[in-house]
Amino acid sequence: MNYENVLSEFQNGITTITINRPKKLNALNSDTIQELHDAFEEADNNEDTKVIIITGSGEKAFVAGADISEFAHFSVNEGGQLAAQGQALLFDFVENLSTPVIAAVNGFALGGGLELAMSCHFRVASSNARMGLPETSLGVIPGYGGTQRLPQLVGKGRAMEMIMTAGMIDAKQALSYGLVNHVVEQDELLGLCDKIASKIMKNSSVAIGKAIKAINANYKDGKDGYKVEIKQFGKCFGTEDFVEGTTAFLEKRKADFPGK
Repeated sequence: MNYENVLSEFQNGITTITINRPKKLNALNSDTIQELHDAFEEADNNEDTKVIIITGSGEKAFVAGADISEFAHFSVNEGGQLAAQGQALLFDFVENLSTPVIAAVNGFALGGGLELAMSCHFRVASSNARMGLPETSLGVIPGYGGTQRLPQLVGKGRAMEMIMTAGMIDAKQALSYGLVNHVVEQDELLGLCDKIASKIMKNSSVAIGKAIKAINANYKDGKDGYKVEIKQFGKCFGTEDFVEGTTAFLEKRKADFPGK
């Protein structure tokens, strides 16, 4: 599929999605959000894709925020619809994909950009990355899941401070907060993500999808994460990957998972 604002490339089990609006610092507008949804859906539906990496084009920004000009004139109802539609179409969609998603944060990740990175399953940052939720400086709050995911990742107090001050933190601070898993120089960023993806691909894609579902359940109202874990654990026993994994272990060889 061809996109105007997004690049999607598949190689060796990895689909790399690149937000390609460098002149706008990869800011998210409605068209880009729709194209990202489509690109993620296409990658997730591709049985050969075992890991998805999302990054931004250029050296300055992952995503520098949302395109404010699109919603500066919105009413109360329109603002609520903007948040609801965006969360359903992209941010919640990414979080709940069964294919692992790694955010390669290459520069500024602000507002919707940080919210997109946080919706991914984990994050790797370049040393020049800067992250923040500056929405309160515009008279609004994060609307794409930022008030929910940031406290889950860094704790309530740090999230309160970041949102209230509308300030940025650097990559080193993000690492110490647990917001990102690794920090490397920018020219090493995608290489490290590929290396991590290669480790992931050695394991059962079916089991990984069920693990994502169980982990996410702990952060959803009305869900008992332990019960979800028990259910997903039990389902694993009916998969070809389970048969191959246990057989390979008993035969003292490396597993060759069919992904079924």
